[in-house]
Amino acid sequence: MRSRLKSLLLSTGLAGWLLVLSPRLLRAGGDVSYKYEDYREDGGRIAVTTSSALLNQDLTPDLHLKLTGVIDAIAGATPNGQPAPAGSDQVVLTQMHDRRTAWEADLANQFHGLNVAAGFAHSRESDYVSNGWSLNTQADFNEKNTTLLAGLAGTDDSVKVFFQTPWEKKRTFQAILGVTQLLDPRTSVTLDISWARATGYLSDPYKLVQKSIAVAPGVTLPFTFGENRPTDRDQWTFYLAFNHAFPELRAALEASYRLYHDTFGTNANTVALAWLQRLGPRVLLRPNLRYYDQTAANFYHYNLDATDITPGAALPAPQGPFYSSDHRLSALNTTACGLQLVWDATPRLQLDVAYSAYAMRGRDGVTPQSAYPRARIFTAGARFSW
Repeated sequence: MRSRLKSLLLSTGLAGWLLVLSPRLLRAGGDVSYKYEDYREDGGRIAVTTSSALLNQDLTPDLHLKLTGVIDAIAGATPNGQPAPAGSDQVVLTQMHDRRTAWEADLANQFHGLNVAAGFAHSRESDYVSNGWSLNTQADFNEKNTTLLAGLAGTDDSVKVFFQTPWEKKRTFQAILGVTQLLDPRTSVTLDISWARATGYLSDPYKLVQKSIAVAPGVTLPFTFGENRPTDRDQWTFYLAFNHAFPELRAALEASYRLYHDTFGTNANTVALAWLQRLGPRVLLRPNLRYYDQTAANFYHYNLDATDITPGAALPAPQGPFYSSDHRLSALNTTACGLQLVWDATPRLQLDVAYSAYAMRGRDGVTPQSAYPRARIFTAGARFSW
């Protein structure tokens, strides 16, 4: 399983509007929080339980420390890339299990209208080790009605590949530029443009491709091979967010759109909506909806039978040909809808619980729908401030 990379930008969202709708949530000196998440796919597919803890602490009036720790337990069945057997529409599944531990530290300092934050992160699984760094700056202008963001981040990862020593290397570099403009006391707009580049081993060592090969006149047999992806990938993202508060309703709207393109040939669009509704002085309700759609990578094939590609035995093969049957690279769309409840139990203690449903659906007309998961996600958390 690939380690999840932290976003360069914590854009205006739930936390920001919680401050608008409930000023007493402003951090006085620090806070500690715990979050539990249970992600479970239907049909005995992948299940992930996550426990995370977060510490925020003001060290001085201008210096702030944030520490995060995460433990993931992963188990279940997942498609390995092989097509469904003849007469069946169920793709081949492989059982897997793993455990991930990760931590992250960020230190931020305020310099007269300029906030500078530096961070370091480490994540470890049985077959994947990641070390990451980040440097973000935010500057306020126009009487704090305009905020400019500039950030850089990178990772240096090691990937365990079957029968290979030492582990393969993977490196990423990311950059982001953004602006948030307060249009009026109730409305803000955010625009971000980001670029990322990944180099090294970008394949999934657990994914296979299948091709039927003639072994005798009139006799063909299906053979499986490891996938082979390009060893570099550039990604561009355009992000636009609109947030508006409705004080008369004690509510706020969050809306965002994301446009994505990469050199694998994938184009993607994401639309997200959320409504934050105060129910009395202590309870906030947040229904949300997210829709995502992508085109296939230009080297995705359900199997290789209809291609002239001859897979190689020695992998990785940076010179090509490139091929993958990973359903996550196919043309697909996903929908997610959920509901979150936040309760201010006391002025210092906040509790939250959320439930969401997630569905992925292929749209190439070739890959069986059995490859795509449906999942239920439950989260619960608590935060104590001082």
